[in-house]
Amino acid sequence: MYLRNPFEETRTDVLHGFVRERPFAALVVATDEGLSVDHIPLLLDEGAGPFGLLRGHVSRANPILTAKRVDMDAVAIFHGPDHYISPSWYPTKQETGKVVPTWNYVVVHAYGRPTFIDDEQWLRGHVQQLTHRHEGTRDVPWKVSDAPEEYVAKMLGGIVGLEMPIARLVGKWKLGQNRSEADKQGMVDGLLHEKGGAALAELIKAAGGRE
Repeated sequence: MYLRNPFEETRTDVLHGFVRERPFAALVVATDEGLSVDHIPLLLDEGAGPFGLLRGHVSRANPILTAKRVDMDAVAIFHGPDHYISPSWYPTKQETGKVVPTWNYVVVHAYGRPTFIDDEQWLRGHVQQLTHRHEGTRDVPWKVSDAPEEYVAKMLGGIVGLEMPIARLVGKWKLGQNRSEADKQGMVDGLLHEKGGAALAELIKAAGGRE
């Protein structure tokens, strides 16, 4: 990923927080048959290694499990808010006209080499943890034990787990940090009038835009 200095995020705690908040990732794995791309939720174990470890699961029918080799570099891509940025939002447009459109976004790339785990006890613990992660704050959280045991066993038989120690963690917060304060505020104001723009506007404010 191309990174310019103003946009690079290197703080591990910030990157981990982003992965926890937006756990649905595109997992890209290089195999002898070519690139395999899957979209799956991943759990982060922050204490495993210098950058943490990702855990997830895929369908037993997934072709990645029959690839000749999967011991090559992989990357899990976690996407945050993104939006088109109109040059008409910048005061600089009226001042000099020297502005162009762009696209602002936040993204984290976690690099590593996945291994696959075909173990019922591991899978059961993983699914319980994943369920608790997304159900735990609900008024009436669903639990794995709410389903009939024979059904749970059948579902677990249809998946295979994966673990990927994170060897490198890269974050890009492209939020107009290279623009003037007036232009940043113009982006915030413009995004707040756009469908789906509020989340990115909040990030721009946190990166230096004004209220």
